[in-house]
Amino acid sequence: MSYTLFGLGLAVALFGALLLVIESGRRIGARAIARDPVGARAGAGVVDGAVFGLLGLLVAFTFSGAAARFDTRRALIVEETNHIGTAYLRLDVLPAAAPPALRARFREYVDSRLAAYRAVPDMAAVRAELARTAGLQEEIWRRAVAACGEPGVAPSTATLVLPALNAMIDIVTTRTMAAQTHPPVVIFVMLVGLALVSALLVGYGMGDAASRNWVHMIGFAVALAVAVYVILDLEFPRIGLIRVDGAIPTTEPGAKPRLHLSIGPDL
Repeated sequence: MSYTLFGLGLAVALFGALLLVIESGRRIGARAIARDPVGARAGAGVVDGAVFGLLGLLVAFTFSGAAARFDTRRALIVEETNHIGTAYLRLDVLPAAAPPALRARFREYVDSRLAAYRAVPDMAAVRAELARTAGLQEEIWRRAVAACGEPGVAPSTATLVLPALNAMIDIVTTRTMAAQTHPPVVIFVMLVGLALVSALLVGYGMGDAASRNWVHMIGFAVALAVAVYVILDLEFPRIGLIRVDGAIPTTEPGAKPRLHLSIGPDL
């Protein structure tokens, strides 16, 4: 099943639930006003203001956090691309016999990194590619250390090559953790719960109307459903409509091909 369709289905379900709760609140309000026209409105403004204010703050903070994590993941793509490109170029300072084999391993390594993200949301395939990546990292590191330790190699060679490889390896853990960082589930439960409570209060406030105000009812439900959908889509930018890989520009046509430019946006 497409995760994009699943997310849209959740948004549509939330939209329907909001409309249903608004209608329920309207009927409750109509009955309350019919029994006690004055008392049914007492204190309503204070309660409405508190609940709507809390909902606004929660939407703002969750959206801000999701957008910040999206930007972080996008920046890490560029950072890893630069680390791989730098390490690849510094292979030139190794003894002449070492770079060809290391470059072949680098190409396999880049293929593995791309495959790991293209496999999302198949987490079994992702874990398999991450294991393959770890094996290639170990092999690249071992070959580079051996090349730096050969007789006649200047000590500065290791100073140039090994830190670049270390940065290339470390960024994998950083990106993996960034991809798995999300707010606690209780935050999303609270967000949906407050949206439904707010819808109930909106409907209650319409209880004295002779007929349904569909413009306001639909407008409120659409606004909240879209806001929640966008927040969730930003939190999972590999499987929804908002894609982190689509936010990275590709290499300009005609540019000189280099490894760190040819990796592309999928990394």
